[in-house]
Order: sequence, then C-alpha cells, then structure tokens
Amino acid sequence: MAPTRIYLIRHAEVLNPKKVLYGHLENFPLSPRGRRQAELLGERLRDAGLGRIAHSPLQRARETAKIIDEQLPRRVPLIEEPELREAEFGRYLQGVPPWQVPFRRPLWLVHKARRGLLPGDETIAAMGGRILEVARRYAREHPSEATALVSHADPLQAAWILLERRPHSEVEMYRRGVGRAGMLEVDFDAEGRQVVGVAYVPPPEVPAPAAAPQKIS
Repeated sequence: MAPTRIYLIRHAEVLNPKKVLYGHLENFPLSPRGRRQAELLGERLRDAGLGRIAHSPLQRARETAKIIDEQLPRRVPLIEEPELREAEFGRYLQGVPPWQVPFRRPLWLVHKARRGLLPGDETIAAMGGRILEVARRYAREHPSEATALVSHADPLQAAWILLERRPHSEVEMYRRGVGRAGMLEVDFDAEGRQVVGVAYVPPPEVPAPAAAPQKIS
C-alpha cells in the first residue's frame, strides 16, 4: 500500500493594519495578498487527491481552507479541528504590537527562556504533538488518501521539530520557519503510525503590495 500523505499548511497572510499579535482573536481575515496565496496553494494541490481539509477554528485558517477547496477539481469536506489551534500562549500576547511585548506582557521572558513553565503555556512536545496526533488519526482513518491540515506557525514549527527529532529549543523553533501559506508534506506508512518522509514546500510567490508614495509638503 502506498504511503499516506498529510499536508501541514500554515494559513496565508492576514490583514493586520495595526500590526498587533492576533493570537486567538477573531476578525483577522486574510489580506488580498493572503487570498491570492491561498488560491495559488489550492492550484498546487489540485492534483494531490485531497479527500478533505481540516482546519483550526480561527478565522484565518478557516478562510485559507475554504479558498484552497475552491481551487480543487471537486469540493471536499471542510472539518474544524480544535487541536489545530494557535499556540495557547498566544492568548496572553494577543492584541499587543510586537515591540510592546517585553513591557506589556513581561511573562513572555519566562516563555522564551523555557516553554511550558507558565500556566497556559505549552511545551514544544505538547504543541507539536497535538498537531501530529491529528495527522496520524487522518492517516490511519484514510489510508492512501491525502488530507490537508491548516494550522498556525508555532504549532507547525513544533511539529517539524518533532518530525526531525531536533532539540526542543527556542533556537530550533525559529531556525527554519514555515512561511505563511507554506506547508510540510508528511508521508506516513500504511498503518498511519510511522513517518517515512518529510519535505518543506515554500509559499507560493505573490509580490507584496507596493508602499503608497509619501506626499511631499
């Protein structure tokens, strides 16, 4: 029996004019560039034989999943999976511009020193583990049929660390990042238990919008 492929996808670019950390907040839809990223990602996956797309409960992941689905030769079920959610620590950081985090969210320093020490924080093993458990479940339940899972940066990067058995460190979390609309192709064996291949696919190339010209008074 052929390996079962699971696509671990990071949601596309978000519309965030105030440039805050959006964490678990709603009302952060995809930007026009993000929608185009998702369209191109769906075109890439047209011939992947997707049987379903599972996604995080958050708006940006739902929207990415829906746009991917619209590009496929046939529509597939869209399934909300709570375990694909954003990092739990994002709830503490959300609503704050990144440059304000050190003095408005001081527990961030503890989080950076060692994940999992604080209540509501997750270790790399726990965060990546919940993503991979969803992946393994779909691989077991749908052998030889591809599934896409749409999630978020930190959980996916934690899963990548576990897949490659790298050290559980903050350095490894950001040494290789999953870009917005990037994905990991993960192949499982026939039983859906052992990983037999992992590859990273960068995001589709979509030019960033040009900055508006500044007025000279």
